[in-house]
Parts: sequence; C-alpha cells; structure tokens
Amino acid sequence: MKKQSRLQFTEEERADPTLEKPIAKSEKAADKLEKAQTNIPKKTVKTKERTVDADTGKKTVRLHFEEVDKPKPPSKLEHGIKKAPERAVLSAVHKKISEDEQDNVGLEAAHGTEKAGEFAVHRIQSAYHSHKLKPYRTLAKAEKKSIQADVNVLYKKSIRDNPQAASNPISRFQQKRGIKKQYIATRYGKGTKAAQTTSKTIKSAIKKGADTVSKAVSAVAKKPKVLLILLALFLMITLIAGAVSSCSVMFQGAITNVVSTSYTSENEELIAVNNNYTSLETALQAQINNIERDYPDYDEYRYDLDTIAHDPHQLASYLTALLQYFKASEVQSKLQRVFEKQYKLTLTETVEVRYRTETRTDTWTDEDGNTHSDTYTVEVPYDYYILNVSLTNSGINAVANSLLTPEQLQMYNVYLQTKGNKPLLFGGGSIDGSPSTDLSGVDFVNGERPGNQNIVDIAKSQVSNVGGQPYWSWYGFDYRVEWCACFVSWVLNQAGYSEPKFAACQSQGIPYFSSKGRWANRGYKDIAPGDVIFFDWEGDGSSDHVGIVIGTDGNRVYTVEGNSGDACKIRDYDLNSSVIMGYGLMN
Repeated sequence: MKKQSRLQFTEEERADPTLEKPIAKSEKAADKLEKAQTNIPKKTVKTKERTVDADTGKKTVRLHFEEVDKPKPPSKLEHGIKKAPERAVLSAVHKKISEDEQDNVGLEAAHGTEKAGEFAVHRIQSAYHSHKLKPYRTLAKAEKKSIQADVNVLYKKSIRDNPQAASNPISRFQQKRGIKKQYIATRYGKGTKAAQTTSKTIKSAIKKGADTVSKAVSAVAKKPKVLLILLALFLMITLIAGAVSSCSVMFQGAITNVVSTSYTSENEELIAVNNNYTSLETALQAQINNIERDYPDYDEYRYDLDTIAHDPHQLASYLTALLQYFKASEVQSKLQRVFEKQYKLTLTETVEVRYRTETRTDTWTDEDGNTHSDTYTVEVPYDYYILNVSLTNSGINAVANSLLTPEQLQMYNVYLQTKGNKPLLFGGGSIDGSPSTDLSGVDFVNGERPGNQNIVDIAKSQVSNVGGQPYWSWYGFDYRVEWCACFVSWVLNQAGYSEPKFAACQSQGIPYFSSKGRWANRGYKDIAPGDVIFFDWEGDGSSDHVGIVIGTDGNRVYTVEGNSGDACKIRDYDLNSSVIMGYGLMN
C-alpha cells in the first residue's frame, strides 16, 4: 500500500475558527497513518544499477540494497483455500483410521492424541497468521480515518467558500460525496490515467471528425442544395437532443434523490422493528403500572412521568442511517441500546418526619384515695415513607445526536425530512388535500347497533383544524407527529372513553380492538356511528390511517379523519373499497 502525503494548509486556513478542529483531526489522522505505515514489516531487496562511461564506453554494474514494505500475506480465506488439499488428505487418513480403531484400544487412544495435537497446531498457525495480518489491518483502519478527516476538511472549506451550497441536507450530502470521490481519485492517482485516456480519445475523435468534414465539404461543393437539407436536419437533431438530454438529466436527478432519501429496508422489516420497540415500551408501562404492587411498603407514591411514546420515523431513520439495510431479527440489541438511552426510570425513597395527634389518658390517686384521670392530646412524630417514581423520555432525536457520527447524523436528518419517502408506513395519515365531503342530501341508514352519536358530533366539530396540535400535544408529544390516531384517541376521550388510547394504527389500535373481540373486517354490514375505521393505503396488510365513522347510506361509508392532508376533514368511501382494512367497534 503506497504511503500518501498529507494535506497542506495555509496560515490563513489554520487561523480560521471553522477549520481549526477539522485541520487538527486531519493532521492527527495523518500522524497515525504514518505511524501505521512504519509498522509494516520490511524486507531488503537487491537492485542492479548499470552505468556507462561516456569516454571509454565501459559498463559498470553496482548492487544496491533497498528496504521496501513486505507484501500483505494472503487473507484467511486464501490461506484456507491454500491449505484445503492438505486438510482433505488428513481427513481421508483420519477416516480410514477411524474405521479400524474401534477394535484396537491402543490405536484409538493414539489417534485421539494425534488429532488433539493437530488441532493445537492448527490453532497456533491460525493465531500466528492473524498476528502477521495485524499491521496491515491497522494501516487500513488508519487510512480510512485519514480519508474521512481529509474529506471533512475539504468539505468545511467548500461550505465556507460557498455557503449557498449547504442550503439543505440533500445538497450537503451530495456535495460531500462528490468531494470524497474527487479526493480519492486524486489521492490514489486514478485521475491521471483517465485524463490520458480521455486526451487520446479526444485527439482520435478530432482526427476522424476532420476527415469526415473534409469529405462532406467536397460533397456539398458539388450539390449546394444538400447544404440546406443538412442544416435543417442539424437544427432538428439539436433541438431533439437538447430536450431529451434535459429530461434525462432531470429524471436521473429525481431518481437519485428518491433513492438516496428512501428507507432501504423492506416495509415488513421496518414495521416489525417498530412493533418490537413498541413492545419494549409496553413492558415499561406495565412495570410502572405495577410499582405499588411490587413496592408495597410505602405510605405514598409520587409520579413524575413523561409520556411513553416514540416517533416511528425517527426510529427508522436512525437505524437506516446507522446500518443502511437491516432485518428485525438482527437489530434487537440496537433497539435495546436506543431504548435505554431514550427512557430513564428512577425510583427514589424519601422519608419525612410527620406528626399525628394521639389522645392519651393519665390516671392518678389523690390523698384521699380517690382515682382521677386526665385526657389530653399530643403530637407524636413518625416516619412517613414516600416512593418517588420518575420517568424521563429524551426522544430518539437526542439519542441519534449522541450515537451517530456527523455523516450518519446528516443522513438521519435527510431520512427524517423525507420520511424515507414512505410517509404512511406507520399510520401517517392521508396525503389527500381535497376539500371535505358535503353531507347535504346524504340519507343515512341505521343498522341494528345504535352507535354513539356523541362521538360523531365531537369529531365533526373539529373539521377544518389544521396541524393537529391540540391532539398530539394532548397525547403527550412535544412535537408534531403523524396525528390521525391521536385525533381519534382525543375524540374518544372527550366522549368519556379512557380507552382505547393509541398513536399507531397497526401496532396499537388494531391489537386493542382484536384483543377485546371488537374487530370487524372490511365488508362488515352493521357498522355504526362512532366506530373506528382503519385504512391500508399501501395494500401491504398494515394499517396506515384511521378515522371515525359518521354513518353509511348503504353503499358508502362517511368518516371524519384527522391528518387528512394535515387537516380534519369529512371523507367517504365505497363500503367494499380495497383501502378499508376494517373497523374497531365501539359498542
């Protein structure tokens, strides 16, 4: 691996506060790289130098000894392949011995000792091989760190000189990626060969073009009309090519932006991970609910609890920025780490000295032998035991800022801003921005279930609300979330129901109704006012939106929905519409 020179900085750059830390990190990484380079094993090679005396023509050969880096030993995979024939022979020998050893105790014992010895030798050889590779692993790691530090300096310089280039996360990411690509090409000399190749190609094209033009001029000189036809064709081709090129660039740019800002994992894996995280939160809530049962010897319990809830898109953005592609079965330890940093449950005991009033009676006998009693009250001190239960929810944003590298954090913000181009994946509402359905002239048909008109009236009174702030803040969020489920929970609470209370459709809402035996699939004939309706916009079997049923006219169902185009609106659907997943029956 060729040793590379470090970046050079001017005094002006070193004096710039915005570049001071990046430059320091770059130089520190370069020092470590140089140290790692010196630790690479060396070997001495013999070279011959031939010289010719200009006057006599006599040739002289001198030997020189130079110290050069030893080439990196083969990887463990190559090493294993190299040893494969030897191991195959040993395996065949052992197999043959094993066939006969059962009849000979001495042979069996010797064979066991032999195999144990071979195992020990193999382990020692493996350890020795790994030891030989260590300096090369250290060098590769130092080189990677050096590249990251140098690219960061160049990026900071670029932002300083061209601030408008950092107008949004996507442009910053693309700019940094371009700087890294150009830097690596320059650092390893990949640009030189490409430039030479390009130069040869251009010269060849110019020569061929000149010959073609010469022939064309001769032809046009003989037939002037041909010139007009050629000019017309040239103009048409130029216009078409320009249009196609512009569209192609726009299309490629759009595709690149979509791909680089999308969640890379499968939808079912993203949903499964979110469900697993919700399970951790459910267990935490159960632990808090059972505090007084598990700690029974206290006089009072005082609770200071943040809301147990998370933004699913923050979790998905964090894991995508950290791992790119992942499966639910592979990230449980990562979820546990995030969970432990997001939530802090503390139990502290406080002992207060309090006083209670006690009535006491003193009995005494006078000189005449008569018995008397005096009754009075006293304040008696006693210990009053209080258990303080505190839960803090820092939010996944804070966790991401503490655990991700600057580059990962940049991508986290990009994914969060675009919601991975899957805004409805976790029950994110509807992007429909059309006006509310007009209910005038709708003839509602009543079923056998009476329903709850009070729920409907409360929901309809919220139509035209934009942003959902009263609902998600009531739920306990300090920031805007996809709030369709928060709206439904708020309406039900206003109507006097403490349950269900849910912020996610698939992982919380549907399980509640299913566990109570109050779930009905699409096509249910006896829906009633106040029922909860769940939607599956993506058609993937996972609910991503929820609303409240106003009623049905026998053919269509009419609803009130929060977060429909970021507003509360009245909607209607065919009763058999494929976007309807089912109903949570409220009575």
